[in-house]
Amino acid sequence: MEHSLWNHLPLLVRANSKESVECILQALWRTRQTGLDSADRLVIRDILQLPNDTDLDPLLVCLRMLIRRCVYENVSKDDIQKLFPEEVLPELQRLLTLLLQKFQTEWRADVFKDQVDFPRLKAMTWNMANQDATEGTDPVAVINLKLQDDTQSHSEVKFQLGKDTLETMVKSMYCIRDQLSDLGGASNRQLSQGTNIV
Repeated sequence: MEHSLWNHLPLLVRANSKESVECILQALWRTRQTGLDSADRLVIRDILQLPNDTDLDPLLVCLRMLIRRCVYENVSKDDIQKLFPEEVLPELQRLLTLLLQKFQTEWRADVFKDQVDFPRLKAMTWNMANQDATEGTDPVAVINLKLQDDTQSHSEVKFQLGKDTLETMVKSMYCIRDQLSDLGGASNRQLSQGTNIV
């Protein structure tokens, strides 16, 4: 399958300039999560002087595959040219390598920005309360967590815990603490081993 996709790269020779190919790559990156809309497809077809989408789709799949490998895999700038098989024209290899090298750092930064960023705990308060006003009900702890994300926006999460739920949560927290300690200890051991070698 992949081998047949490479056969569509020569369609890029129809583009009038390096800037036109750059425009295609940028459009593919910009629409990486949504896909190209009909207007973008029309622009690319015009750039490549294609009458319909029959040849366009396999070319776009091939280019997206190249972009993904360049951005998401651990491919250095110097190794980008090695992504191409021999049957790809050398001038196309050079052009695409130059353009992918040009945008690789920027696109990797975009990927980093796209990743979900979890908020951090800024404050925690609690108080004891009865679930309702009737006597004989077990008291609950009302927990209020104040969270902050990288944009400095704050949010609050409020929930209540009974004694049984609280015990389960505390046991889980102890397990998390122990696992973090184990991970921290392993990292420190690796660092100290590295220090001894140097």
